[in-house]
Amino acid sequence: MESFSSFRSPLPLLTFILLSSTGTDALNLEGPLMKDLMKGYNKNIRPAQRAGNATEVKLKLTLTNLISLNEREEALTTSVWVEMQWCDYRLRYDHLPLYENVTCLRIPSKSIWLPDIILENNMDGKFEITLYTNALVSPNGCVYWLPPAIYRSACSIKVNYFPFDWQNCSMVFRSQTYSANEIDLILTEEEGQLIEWIVIDPEAFTENGEWAIKHRPAKKLINDRYSRDELEHQEVVFFLIIQRKPLFYVINIIVPCVLISSLGLLVYYLPAKAGGQKCTMSIAILLAQTVFVILIAKKVPETSQAVPLIGKYLMFVMSVTMIVVMNCVIVLNVSLRTPNTHLMTDKVRKIFLNILPRMLHMHMRPWTPAKHDGDASPCRRRRSSLGLITKADEYNSLEGDTVQDVGASLARASVKVQQCVASCKHIAETIRQQNHFQNENEEWFLVARVIDRVCFIAMALLFTLGTIGIFLMGHFNQAPSQPFPGDPKTYLPK
Repeated sequence: MESFSSFRSPLPLLTFILLSSTGTDALNLEGPLMKDLMKGYNKNIRPAQRAGNATEVKLKLTLTNLISLNEREEALTTSVWVEMQWCDYRLRYDHLPLYENVTCLRIPSKSIWLPDIILENNMDGKFEITLYTNALVSPNGCVYWLPPAIYRSACSIKVNYFPFDWQNCSMVFRSQTYSANEIDLILTEEEGQLIEWIVIDPEAFTENGEWAIKHRPAKKLINDRYSRDELEHQEVVFFLIIQRKPLFYVINIIVPCVLISSLGLLVYYLPAKAGGQKCTMSIAILLAQTVFVILIAKKVPETSQAVPLIGKYLMFVMSVTMIVVMNCVIVLNVSLRTPNTHLMTDKVRKIFLNILPRMLHMHMRPWTPAKHDGDASPCRRRRSSLGLITKADEYNSLEGDTVQDVGASLARASVKVQQCVASCKHIAETIRQQNHFQNENEEWFLVARVIDRVCFIAMALLFTLGTIGIFLMGHFNQAPSQPFPGDPKTYLPK
């Protein structure tokens, strides 16, 4: 070998004897070894002894921190270590006896050939790793490179069940320079087991406060739509299936929104005629709900493909509040009705003053239909008319004890008595009409109370069932038990 031909001169021979006598451990041979290996080394040439040979590149991903998931920008930020291994025959030194005690050589990664593997779905334009660390070269020429990186990858966000959602994000790695005919991307194999998952070191990993990792499988995908000569033919994909921890949104958005919205039901405890106060309170609640809508709009992506669950709930409670305002207006309209503007039929009285109050357990005086005049019993004289009748007896003898008899007798009375009786009849008729007017006004008010109670029960049921139903949809939206549907593999270490 060429390295051993220099031992013919006395000085190299003396050096060899000195190294042999004192031991190679006493000197640092990495510098001379690196110089020998780098002689004639071209980092732009792929390490293949033959043109048809593909360089095998092993890939493994170690996650140290799931930094954040920006929903509006649909970007996943992670801190990882990208482990890559390949063999470069030009870096072998196990055949050099001079360096047999060097078990590992550290070489700057920018000085040797690299497979140019990048994150394909990167969002910030920085496709390279964060720090070009040294590569470890074994005596057989195999290279171990573990650079750190902070990746910002694209992640399509599904907002249907926000904030009770789970997301499936992926990091796609492929070579930007070499096709499948030149390098073969595979997952790392350790102790006879293929590492088909993202490795998490418990000592180095920092748990995210908003997201919990449910699954972390890894797969090598072959895209048959592309030929082996195209870069898109092969890729290694690392998946992160994460479930959101909704406690922050429950405490800061959902609970305040539910409490404020429930205040809209309290307007039914105001009197039926207090329509102005009812509408004012309902509109104030509606404005508060609008503030929550604005807060949610700043969090979720600007997409028209789906409406988030919390957005659906806010639309629901705003609709309920709008219906409450409409109910208040209708009840106020009914409570202010008079016999001069609206006629109440006996059917309305029977339904709203008899049937519904009994079903709703309302303590109200039941309505009884008025008897016809033909069926009415003869009316007795009123005590207030006794003086009038006594005065009339002075002019004429009044026979009979009923109104009909008195009327017939008064017909024969004097003109003054007849005028007095007519005035009394007019007063009595006016009082009767006023009493009837007030009674019907009171009936309209009672009908408004019944409508108010019916609306309260309907809105309370709608609000309660709607709230429970919407949030149960989010509760049952859990991440799948398996990473891939129909695939029983767990993609976890055994």
